Amino acid sequence: MLDLNSSYSYLLWCRDFADTSVIARIDGEPAGFITGYTRPENPDTLMIWQVAVNENFRGHGLASTMLHELADRTGALRMETTITDDNAASNRLFQAFAEKRGAGFDRRPLFTPDLYPDGHDTEYLYEIAPL
Repeated sequence: MLDLNSSYSYLLWCRDFADTSVIARIDGEPAGFITGYTRPENPDTLMIWQVAVNENFRGHGLASTMLHELADRTGALRMETTITDDNAASNRLFQAFAEKRGAGFDRRPLFTPDLYPDGHDTEYLYEIAPL
């Protein structure tokens, strides 16, 4: 299993956001997925919600391949995501994505710990454009 979130939520996501999400299978086995959506108030912006790669398939560029596939498929002009400081793999993934696309890269705090009831770390908004 790639993630412990509710299977129901993933079924809804697959129904409602299939065009802005991707799953990778290797030899029939789920190897990774990315969930995303276009921002309702800014439909040319692809917001990446979640990136997950099965530990058996990490280190081969699968996350990057899926990210580029979604950007190309959706025709988005901009990409956003949020990442905490301690998520080194995601920080590298999105920085490398921006560099490969020759896109601008901006990072700023979006949701700070005072907004969370559980002491969650700051989520930094990454804005990558133009794609």
